[in-house]
Amino acid sequence: MDPVNEAHVSRPGLVVFDVTAADDDTALAFQQLLADRWATAPAQHTTRDPDEPGVRLRCYLDLRQPISPSAPDEALAPVSAAAPQ
Repeated sequence: MDPVNEAHVSRPGLVVFDVTAADDDTALAFQQLLADRWATAPAQHTTRDPDEPGVRLRCYLDLRQPISPSAPDEALAPVSAAAPQ
């Protein structure tokens, strides 16, 4: 897979997931579970590496987004740059 771009994790709450699974259905089902909970760009396909078992999928999540419009309080609270890490 391509390297993670700094813009993908430029602020607290942005996450990149690289998923490895046995098959397309499993990888896409996992991605859908993430998408049901947080804002994510849905993946349309997985990738296969020659001579490697399974499939791979990259997901970009924004944990700062509310789970749904009716539940705005369920988004993660903003993190201060001055907060202890």
